[in-house]
Amino acid sequence: MTSEPTDPATAPELPVLPRSQIALADAVREIERHVASAGWDGPVRVFALVGTARALATSPELAVQLTAEVVSAAEGDDTHLTSIEQEGLPSATDLEELLGGITWPPSVEGAAITVERVVLPPAAEEAMPTDQDAALAYLMGHPDRQDVRIAVGALRNGESWSAIRTRSNDADDAVAMGPNLVPGLLDALYATLT
Repeated sequence: MTSEPTDPATAPELPVLPRSQIALADAVREIERHVASAGWDGPVRVFALVGTARALATSPELAVQLTAEVVSAAEGDDTHLTSIEQEGLPSATDLEELLGGITWPPSVEGAAITVERVVLPPAAEEAMPTDQDAALAYLMGHPDRQDVRIAVGALRNGESWSAIRTRSNDADDAVAMGPNLVPGLLDALYATLT
């Protein structure tokens, strides 16, 4: 079976993303792949996003810590971002508390976070027990559960990008991506930038 070529006059127009959002998408994709290389069952990881060209202008010695490819990319693109993983995160009982305790200096243009979660289809969620221990046992034992890794990034200018990888389809070419796939997490991340 063959299909007819799409007529450019009637094909839907794809949105053109701003250069800064493309840079953010590249940074989130890179962060997600970096975290994926460590395998599953990892901790929450938080990253500052800084403009690479501006960071190099402020601290030229940074060039020796970056790959030649990154330095070259920054020279040709003033929106290029470098991610800096934050170590020694404050202790928190949950993700909301962790993000509530983070603030960024003005030199940080954005932030990103990776988290792993277990998700269920909506029908299965409706049957989840209200008791926390029983709900956890239900979630971990449910046959339709999906383990996912979520990476989201946000810039101070309001742009965002998300990447979601499932354990069942654990491949770089099977990562779902888009600007607003996890709105609640993005809102919490934006709050750290204000």
